[in-house]
Amino acid sequence: RCARECIDIAYGFFTPLEGFMGREDVDAVCEKMTLRDGTLWPIPIVLDVKDEQIQAKKIKEGDTILLTYSDSALAILEVEQIFRFDKIKMAKAVLGTTDEKHPGVRMLNGWENTFMGGKITLVNPPRFQPPFDKFWYTPRQLREKIAEKGWKRVVAHQTRNVPHSGHEWLMKGAWFSANGELPVEKLKTGILVNCIIGPKRMGDYIDEAIALCHHKLCEARYFRDDIHLVSIALWDMRYAGPKEAIFHAILRTNLGCTHHMFGRDHAGVGSYYDPYDAHRIFDQISEEKLSIKPVRILEWWYCPVCGEVTYSGLCAHSKERQKFSGTLIRSM
Repeated sequence: RCARECIDIAYGFFTPLEGFMGREDVDAVCEKMTLRDGTLWPIPIVLDVKDEQIQAKKIKEGDTILLTYSDSALAILEVEQIFRFDKIKMAKAVLGTTDEKHPGVRMLNGWENTFMGGKITLVNPPRFQPPFDKFWYTPRQLREKIAEKGWKRVVAHQTRNVPHSGHEWLMKGAWFSANGELPVEKLKTGILVNCIIGPKRMGDYIDEAIALCHHKLCEARYFRDDIHLVSIALWDMRYAGPKEAIFHAILRTNLGCTHHMFGRDHAGVGSYYDPYDAHRIFDQISEEKLSIKPVRILEWWYCPVCGEVTYSGLCAHSKERQKFSGTLIRSM
């Protein structure tokens, strides 16, 4: 996790962060959903360390240390602060629960109790094996790609799933919405599929399947290749529901997106959040705090009476509707 977040920080996925958070920022995130300077930020980004390591290596505040991954140099950390933090407080603030059955709570409980905050500098760039190498773009590269394609609106699709028809129409509906904001002479809207790469909960799809299946949608001509792009982001899902929805919006703003689609139960798990909590939380956020525009999508489903895919509140045959279920597909 920490190695992936080092890469995210170094390349600007987590802008404005320049390193792992100190106590003041973690406190502010937990209490006000901002950094200490007031910048919107909903999830702590921290480096947990074993006390024995700190003592054995005699690490102290003000030191500059080398972080390694698999015995290879990864990044240099300027140790600004060594501190402890109440993980129960963090879980309540970010996840809204301390229930061990929640995968985000289990993740937090697996962390050490001591953290080091400070600026990081990447030493070795990541090397990705196929198929991920063709989907890896830094935020700068993605913004350049978007400019090259001439997109005036960019709709982000956050995903940890292989696509089914509901996801297809989720993307199409968000594309219609964003494209409709443009004058007819300048219609140029793109969909950026940003696949989450990293550990997830039991039963989720493997990373290769997520990226390749979304790319296949374009190869199979469900989307034109000049309006559709698949990329990856390194992130260990917290399943924090509405708080993670805001985090995803910040992340995709850094990638150059102007809009972000949010469907039912975004970044949720089980019954810990209302299916549309991730929609409602954006009502609390001003445009000054977050420039990306949320596109709130309800549900697409198949109507056997109409013989076509339709949308919540549109078709009158609600009793006959057939839902698209990612949960059902994952269980097969």
